[in-house]
Amino acid sequence: MSKMRSEQDSMGRMEVPADAYYGAQTQRALLNFPISGRTMPVPFTRAMGLIKLAAARANNELGKLDGKLAKAIEAAAREVMDGKLTHHFVVDVFQTGSGTSSNMNANEVIANRAIEMLGGTLGSKTPVHPNDHVNMGQSSNDVVPTAIHVAARLEIHEQLIPALTLLRDAFATKQEEFKKVIKIGRTHLQDATPLWLGQEFGGYRAQLEHGLARAGKASEALAELALGGTAVGTGINTHPEFAGKAISVISEMAGVEFREAGDHFEAQSTKDACVEASGHLKTIAVSLMKIANDVRWLGSGPRCGLGEIRLPATQPGSSIMPGKVNAVIAESVTMVAAQVMGNDTVVALAGMSGNFELNIMMPVLALNLIQSIELLSAASRNFAEKCVAGIEADVERCESMVEQSLAMVTALAPRIGYDQAAALAKEAYASGRTVREVALERKVLPEDELEQALDPRSMTEPHAE
Repeated sequence: MSKMRSEQDSMGRMEVPADAYYGAQTQRALLNFPISGRTMPVPFTRAMGLIKLAAARANNELGKLDGKLAKAIEAAAREVMDGKLTHHFVVDVFQTGSGTSSNMNANEVIANRAIEMLGGTLGSKTPVHPNDHVNMGQSSNDVVPTAIHVAARLEIHEQLIPALTLLRDAFATKQEEFKKVIKIGRTHLQDATPLWLGQEFGGYRAQLEHGLARAGKASEALAELALGGTAVGTGINTHPEFAGKAISVISEMAGVEFREAGDHFEAQSTKDACVEASGHLKTIAVSLMKIANDVRWLGSGPRCGLGEIRLPATQPGSSIMPGKVNAVIAESVTMVAAQVMGNDTVVALAGMSGNFELNIMMPVLALNLIQSIELLSAASRNFAEKCVAGIEADVERCESMVEQSLAMVTALAPRIGYDQAAALAKEAYASGRTVREVALERKVLPEDELEQALDPRSMTEPHAE
């Protein structure tokens, strides 16, 4: 059994593990919320460290916090930012809706680590107090929404945008590589007129271009910070210059520009900005779902499917069918997309769960928003590196399917009329022949004109004729 220490908080004495940096309030939360075993996301915890560092520096500059204490708090907070103290952040996600327990977890960990640095005793609250010093000028009600915005925005810039850029570039490379590979188009899962495989992959590239723009919009939605509003948005118990100074430090250290909320009552009572950001993430997930499913279908086979592209073989696909290889990387992308869409529903429900001056589902909102960014980032990078980069075109298969397509008759319709073209297609289908073979037999056009009309390459860019 581990050694314990006894601490006092406003509700009485509490036994805390002797070597824990957290204190009595965190221990109470551990006992009160034995729900999932899932703690707050690491990016959120690191954002809390950044906020506490910025707060200490701002309060010191404003003459509110002793320089020696501020320096120790900054040093401890930096360790939180660096992930060195993550294992001391133990509160379950499914906790108090304001995230007060997580804020106090941060206050206690940073206070105790600062006390240790100054030669004091863990749990003594001297010379650094978790509320009076680490939480100076703040409330859980403005710190937690600030941490959500900071964590999510940094993850978008550091993880999601680079990953989407990598995937966009991978498709751009294939667009160029496949620019002269003719293939059949499909609408309603039925044969349609031809196009270049490069044009098809160019469509995926364009989706990802839009996805990058949406990631940027998601980031911008999170640029305003609630810090400075304290309990209900009025800024009680904080210096009027505190928020501006602290947010300036956050921006400088994060390398991303943040600004104080234009209206603190809106910033704390609603989570509309997070809902907006999550909506952009959901749209990116929808794009990835479509692209991944197309890639799966185009690579289906290898002999009895479409088989127009060959996907990299990454692992055996069956425990019973030897030699089977599946599109597992694309499948993982579809599951990520589904999860992100589900996360968006949770974020929306959390966003509307505020009453008057405070939202009361912020921890679960943070979990789902940050998880969506992390999943989209990892899946995009993996898709680019382990699937898209290794895709090859089966040129012979693509060309043969074009010739077999009944949709080739579309190019004849302006010359012989829709009804006659439809009859020709029906005959070709019934007889098992190609449109070209039936058209030649029926002499619907002079042979040279027919060859020109049925040249699939001329159908890919008809406006160039």
